[in-house]
Amino acid sequence: MKLQIIFFTIGILMLTLGLALLCPFLLDLVDGHANAGAFGWSSALAIFVGTSLCFANYGFTPSLSLRHAFILTTISWLALSFISAVPLFISDLNISVTDAVFEAVSGVTTTGSTVLSGLDEMSRGILLWRAIIQWIGGIGIIAFAMIMLPFLKIGGMQLFKSESSDQSEKIMPKTNDVVWSIIYVYVILTAACFVTYYILGMPRFDALIHALTTMPTAGFSSHDASFGHYSSGALHYAAALFMFLGGIPFILYVKYTFKGTFDFFRDSQVRAYCFITAITIIALSLYLWINGTYPLMTSLQFTTFNVISVITTTGYATADYSLWGPFPVALFFFLTYVGGCAGSTAGGIKMLRINIAFQALLRHLKMLIYPNGVFTATYQGKPLTNDIVHAVMGFLFVFIVANALLTLALALSGLDFITATTAAATALANVGPGLGEIVGPAGNFSSLSDMSKWLLCFGMLLGRLEIMTILVLFVPAFWRD
Repeated sequence: MKLQIIFFTIGILMLTLGLALLCPFLLDLVDGHANAGAFGWSSALAIFVGTSLCFANYGFTPSLSLRHAFILTTISWLALSFISAVPLFISDLNISVTDAVFEAVSGVTTTGSTVLSGLDEMSRGILLWRAIIQWIGGIGIIAFAMIMLPFLKIGGMQLFKSESSDQSEKIMPKTNDVVWSIIYVYVILTAACFVTYYILGMPRFDALIHALTTMPTAGFSSHDASFGHYSSGALHYAAALFMFLGGIPFILYVKYTFKGTFDFFRDSQVRAYCFITAITIIALSLYLWINGTYPLMTSLQFTTFNVISVITTTGYATADYSLWGPFPVALFFFLTYVGGCAGSTAGGIKMLRINIAFQALLRHLKMLIYPNGVFTATYQGKPLTNDIVHAVMGFLFVFIVANALLTLALALSGLDFITATTAAATALANVGPGLGEIVGPAGNFSSLSDMSKWLLCFGMLLGRLEIMTILVLFVPAFWRD
């Protein structure tokens, strides 16, 4: 197995992170903070190793087999996570290796769970680095969803088959065009988010941090109270808007930007995404108002923000919604699994798969009523092939099994049922906060045991890489020539 392309890619990732580390290094250097040394040494190490790997493995043929693609994807995300953890571990945070890796994995996978507290007094370099790795993770997952998943035929993503791949099971150089288009749109949206936050009264540094973690629907904040640190309704609605935009397939932004094609409301999963979000916000707002929890407009503000935060798997919070009553708690728990659209930065099951599963269910019900009838499940007006339906159903089955096994493993590590169940769900769906006092929107993951944290790290990576990408590596047949 030729590994040149894998080592070269890891070298590029390390070089990229090394250069990115210069930003918090310079910031803490200007602030006169001791953490500048941690970022400086981490940057130098990453740049040296990354450059060495690039030069040592330069000159390979730019094609990628199916086996290499699975290995490259998994190793790349592991490398991103462990490299990102280095400055956190050697900084003045005084955290263990486990906590440093947990925070880095949560950042890179855009989950948003944290073991850190005292964010309001933390060095600006640490806060910026946490935001940067989430922003980089957001780019990574969009590119992964639009280029690698169709190529790997995972979870029905064959529908996103692009010109970056062909029937010869080789990823072609044209992927560069796709990636740069994604980066261009991603940067523009992030800049728009930053400007909006700043205009609406958020301090410049906070606006930068939250812009870098809003567009990737990631959720790290510069305050312990998360977005609840700000009481401005305008800021809450602005954040809800940009989180919502982060949950839309980025291929639609690329088409609009470069081709002028406005296909947003022609896309079935976008329509489902809008419908489910709107219905949930209206129902929950009326529930809170009728039950006297908040006045109507306050209910609408809190509900809009927190529903969109959970359904897009961002993980910001403006209120502890676990105190709103049993109906909101149950609703937020199920929203954890839903997620945004496929091809976006959001995690979860995704609207695409929910749509396809619903179409397949309707087809099956019609066949039960008319056994001799011929019915075809469709998506976007086109018939769904059996391999796509089977891929979606297989993904849903594996997602449920993985959720159950992770819950049992967390319970075995000593967590109570509610904490284990919701922690497993938020890890696999890359949401961030769960339910309960420990991992709820007002909680923190620091009190969990090391075993629980490592299990959740595995769950976060498993969910971010769409489960199958990692599980296939454990099949003995995969490694046979």
